[in-house]
Amino acid sequence: MRKHILIVGGGYVGMYSAMRLRKLIRSGEVAVTVVDPRGYMTYQPFLAEAVGGSIEPRHVAAPLGQVLKGVRVLTGRVTRVDHGARSAEFQPVQGPARTLPYDILVMAAGSITRTLPIPGLAEHAVGFKTIGEAVHLRNHVLAQLAAAESTDDEQVRRRALTFVVVGGGFSGVEALAEMQGLADAALRYHEGIRAADLSWTLVEATDHILPELHEDLGRWTVDALRKRAVDVRLGTRLTSAAGGVAVLSDGTELDAGTLVWAAGGRPSPLAAASGLPVDRTGRITATEYLTVAGVADAFAAGDGAAVPDLTRPGEFTAPNAQHAVRQGKLLGRNLVAYVRGRRLKPYRHAYLGSVAGLGHHQGVAQVYRIKLTGFLGWLAHRTYHLGWVPTARHKAAVLADWLLASLFRRETVRLEAVEHADEDFRQAIAVERDARDAHVASIGGRDARRVPAA
Repeated sequence: MRKHILIVGGGYVGMYSAMRLRKLIRSGEVAVTVVDPRGYMTYQPFLAEAVGGSIEPRHVAAPLGQVLKGVRVLTGRVTRVDHGARSAEFQPVQGPARTLPYDILVMAAGSITRTLPIPGLAEHAVGFKTIGEAVHLRNHVLAQLAAAESTDDEQVRRRALTFVVVGGGFSGVEALAEMQGLADAALRYHEGIRAADLSWTLVEATDHILPELHEDLGRWTVDALRKRAVDVRLGTRLTSAAGGVAVLSDGTELDAGTLVWAAGGRPSPLAAASGLPVDRTGRITATEYLTVAGVADAFAAGDGAAVPDLTRPGEFTAPNAQHAVRQGKLLGRNLVAYVRGRRLKPYRHAYLGSVAGLGHHQGVAQVYRIKLTGFLGWLAHRTYHLGWVPTARHKAAVLADWLLASLFRRETVRLEAVEHADEDFRQAIAVERDARDAHVASIGGRDARRVPAA
């Protein structure tokens, strides 16, 4: 009887495990369903370059239906898992919820942005984890420059030119660097704004940034950012964002027109709500074979799973793309072996190092014991991540974007209307309605004047 494999999540683990299944499985041996809220996999290491304009946002997204031919892709959310009954509750993007039966479950829901109960955070900050957030940040930075150029109010101008990023990990550092690069390129079109008018602040709660890199590279990055007039606040926390004013734990108050929250992630809540065993952080407890510990017919990997790190006994693999991609590929292979009753292979991967892009043709990289900074670090960042872009088509698109960016000046058009595409239409309806009302009122007034007094 053909087994049905349900993969919850279409990120690195979900997509790569399904790709490997397609490659190894025999026709008719299994049916595979992938459920994802967006229907595409986001290559997150290039989100920052999408903000800066070096890469088109759509080129960092791989549509699952296009990549996973022969796999059923459902767009929506799994809201509950009853593994005892081998069923999952599925809420599609439109229409009523329904139940999805399965034989084998793969939990690859990943992580969500980790937030804190900080006043004003929800109202005034934007995250940095999705393509939508990257597009919004790009439009927002350009809109803030236009607002500052167009006002005579010094307070409005100062607020528009104040940028605060919370989080000194890869996402926060790269987002700030690319936002600054975008702003610097756009200043040539704003004669009333100088680079010195812009305020950039990076807030990090610990005493170092880029923790996955050697501390020497973290210190080099801090020095490089400070040379670019970035105020790096280490050992500092955001305590309030009420009214759009970023209040820091050292007493500093910044009236920020832009506040980016990039302070890490946490496992998807679905993991803890699935009834599967989880650790104290909410990650599903997994074995080195990427099976769920003590549970039959269930697998887990990626950011939402606590996978033992066999290269560092007693520890778990870090929640990053390097492990997620490799775990996804092995998971696909182990699923095939599981269906066929064969022996599973343990996940073992020694950490290669990490790379980060800092814009302005600067970067940092650590590959084993080799440390690269500046231009060589930037080149290593691009080369490494290009190799992991999932399809040849997307690799070619990214390369074409880079080539155009190197030949021509950076595009600085802002497209805020894309985020609210119906606004102009709604306004047009309102204008027409007001005009009709005014016309009816004027006719009523004339008719009233024609009525003779009693």
